[in-house]
Amino acid sequence: MKALCYNGVGDLRTERVPDPILINPKDAILRVILSSVCGSDLHLLNGYVPTMREGDIIGHEFMGEVIEIGSEVKNLKKGDRVVVCSILGCGECQYCQSTQWSLCDNSNPHAWIPEKVYGDSPAGIFGYSHAFGGYAGSHADYIRVPYADRGCFVIPEGLPDEAAVFASDAMPTGFMAADLADIQPGNVVAIWGCGGVGQMAIQSAFLLGASRVIAIDREPDRLRMARDISGAEILDFSKVDVQEALREMTGGRGPDRCIDCVGMEAVSEGLDYYYDKTKQFVRLESDRPIVLREAILACRKGGTVSIIGVYGGLVDSIPMGAAMNKALTFRMGQQHGQRYIPRLLEHLQKGELNSSFMLTHKMSLDEGMAGYDLFNKKETMRVVFAPQ
Repeated sequence: MKALCYNGVGDLRTERVPDPILINPKDAILRVILSSVCGSDLHLLNGYVPTMREGDIIGHEFMGEVIEIGSEVKNLKKGDRVVVCSILGCGECQYCQSTQWSLCDNSNPHAWIPEKVYGDSPAGIFGYSHAFGGYAGSHADYIRVPYADRGCFVIPEGLPDEAAVFASDAMPTGFMAADLADIQPGNVVAIWGCGGVGQMAIQSAFLLGASRVIAIDREPDRLRMARDISGAEILDFSKVDVQEALREMTGGRGPDRCIDCVGMEAVSEGLDYYYDKTKQFVRLESDRPIVLREAILACRKGGTVSIIGVYGGLVDSIPMGAAMNKALTFRMGQQHGQRYIPRLLEHLQKGELNSSFMLTHKMSLDEGMAGYDLFNKKETMRVVFAPQ
């Protein structure tokens, strides 16, 4: 089969690789119909995740058709059209049983790698380096799905592929960002990052009761979508002082809830960007926590900071004094997609969430590197590969 493979920093190639086979009786094999790029893929492509190997198949946000099932798969049948959660969960450990699926104890066979850095291992993730299991990703003709009964969700009839594919990752990640923020009716919510996850966080915040959502970015097309499609007020951080603007827009208090949908590769127009870049260059810092700093300083006293943008290592100069003395609550984590996907599919069916607008470019696997170049330069909201 064809697959889009990592071959070093900034180097993706479409290659011929062996077709996947059933390894465990709980596995399923899918024919991939659509597979989306994701912002966290850029951390792999740009060299921020050191446990990638040449030949690794990337991609983790996808939907497809079930073509083969293991003997212990009970909830699926051949021909089912399913969306698959990007996070792998066994469904049986303490964390899965409490719906904290991204903390699964059993789905990462390479748990010893993150344990050295994090003290514990998170769940496995499709196509996201050997630190997260070394699973083959979804930018391919076919994919093996472990724990298929837990991670595959049958797509309701009539729901287009182009909407359903984002229920794999962008939608549950954005919804969890809003859920972690503990939004109360009437809250004002500030969201940094207007990519796919940010757009879904905006819509989810309104769904959970926010009266106003203020979205922050500098990309004109993304800001336009945040305003015109997702319904947010917008701030372009290249043109305004975000801290001053947020204070003015909230009567001097600051937003009730602040959500970081950016993570480790944040940028800014100020000296803090060059400070972080320099520390990264000399290996004194792995991530650029520019948005996290801003969110802490902007959030009102007693508010909540929700962190869903991916961080991978060490950060510097976090204003913990401000966080402590303002009595802020921090909530964060990788998405617990299996908890949210059934609900999100219902919201899509009812028209309460809109995701299909994010598909701005549909391309073949042979155009994989070109698609990621577009995405890396922020010249598209989402490239989605249609392998077959």
